[in-house]
Amino acid sequence: MAGEDDIFLRATQRTYKGLTQDEEREWRGPFCFIQAADPQLGLMKAWRVGDCDGGGDEWTEEVRLTQQAVRAVNELRPRPRFVALCGDLIHAMPDSPFREEQEKDLKEALRLTDPDIPLVFVSGNHDLGNTPTPATVEQFRRTWGDDYFSFWVGGVLCLVLNSQLFFDASGCPQLAEAHDAWLERQLQSAAHSTARHVLVFQHIPLYLRTPDEDDEYFNLQRVQRASLLRRFHQAGVKAVFSGHYHRNAGGSHGGLDMVVSSAIGCQLGDDPHGVRVVVVTADEIIHRYHSLEQLSERGIDEDLKKLLA
Repeated sequence: MAGEDDIFLRATQRTYKGLTQDEEREWRGPFCFIQAADPQLGLMKAWRVGDCDGGGDEWTEEVRLTQQAVRAVNELRPRPRFVALCGDLIHAMPDSPFREEQEKDLKEALRLTDPDIPLVFVSGNHDLGNTPTPATVEQFRRTWGDDYFSFWVGGVLCLVLNSQLFFDASGCPQLAEAHDAWLERQLQSAAHSTARHVLVFQHIPLYLRTPDEDDEYFNLQRVQRASLLRRFHQAGVKAVFSGHYHRNAGGSHGGLDMVVSSAIGCQLGDDPHGVRVVVVTADEIIHRYHSLEQLSERGIDEDLKKLLA
């Protein structure tokens, strides 16, 4: 690689180096990838002491869990085509004194990832602030790459969205308008493209259980939700992958799966620390959440080989 930081800054100019349409537009057969969410360095102690609005002054446990996830992913065979980290990379908000150190420690853990497995970073509310501004968005871009972009893998079109601009764009309305205009162009193009599937990655779920559920902190507001569902359906989106909830959830609506994956880091329910293994076939998107311990067991390789045969 040209430099060690390239693995964190490959999303640029609204695409992803090495995973462009020119390079990856052709379907080459089934493959797998990893969807993970919320390593959120600093939350576990903050949650225990009841100070979840703080930056969290200790994150050794999350670093260990992230390292465990990286080691397990590196050993998977067949090798995943990419890993998508769906937001809340760290717990410290943009103005927290702990932010720079948490980012440094997370990068040190992620640098252990096999260089043949690209890392795709999705922005979350802790990465941008609950009410993002042009300054916090730019801060994210300097550290992790673009906050929204598209990429292609083996004939599959993937859209990475900035869901915070759906949730509360009052601090950066012009950025939200640009994001929405870009998304509309992408969806219009997807509807007429040769993509085998269209997938979306964002931090905040459209919904947790059903499309008509009430608004809450962990889902998008119903007006936004209904609009996005309509637009995604028209474009042929097959699945939306998200995190944010720190529990597994989701559902299906009109052939579009809403996949909510629990966290690498702090759990707010009964799920184990883990990641989701996703198998893409010609006709299906098959996914299963695995604990980090399960992911380390070599039996999963045989399951993958059967699905990818």
